[in-house]
Amino acid sequence: MDDELVTEQVQVERKMFSFTLKQNPRGRFLKITEDVGGRRDTIIIPSTGLDQVREIVEHMIEADRKAGPPPVEKT
Repeated sequence: MDDELVTEQVQVERKMFSFTLKQNPRGRFLKITEDVGGRRDTIIIPSTGLDQVREIVEHMIEADRKAGPPPVEKT
């Protein structure tokens, strides 16, 4: 049985993301679940990799800022 330590959710456009830090006898891990219209996808990241994931996300945020506004879709 996994013990839940912390849970947070964020809605981005039509997607709901749940971030749950859990632990079990094998260690701690972050469970990230994406829910779109009832369809769920989940990834599990061992806590030993959280710093590396954070660095990548920070790099992506900076790259997004440097890229400027996204292109406008023409209709």
